[in-house]
Amino acid sequence: MQCPKDGTTLETRNYLGIEVDACPTCNGMWLDQDELDQLEDQAYDQDAWKGSLMLDSSPTEYKCPHCGNPLRVFRYRMYHSLEIDYCDQGHGFWLDENEEQRVLQLMETRKGDIDRKVEAESAWAGFLKKFRSRSFGTPA
Repeated sequence: MQCPKDGTTLETRNYLGIEVDACPTCNGMWLDQDELDQLEDQAYDQDAWKGSLMLDSSPTEYKCPHCGNPLRVFRYRMYHSLEIDYCDQGHGFWLDENEEQRVLQLMETRKGDIDRKVEAESAWAGFLKKFRSRSFGTPA
């Protein structure tokens, strides 16, 4: 397979236990369809809480290393700061240099946000339960 960005032959590498195809020139990497989820799971493995992967995309000039069709780009999980290329035929995702680290950071942030949300909702539920009890407002 060839790098969609510079045409260099991709090399198979192990990244955090995931076999990826990496470009030795630009340091980008190709993740097959399920490998992006495996990467995310390194930081946060609760798929139901990760949020939408993509809502909209636009075409790019780059080609899928599997099928040669044009790649598309989308805002990763609606974060404005990270755009990822993907094959709309389901072959996978292209991450430019260091974007794999951004994916991990964003999943860590998402995990913290969800943990805080669950904690706040639990505290609110406890308050409401106490508020509805007969002893609420009764001097101790």
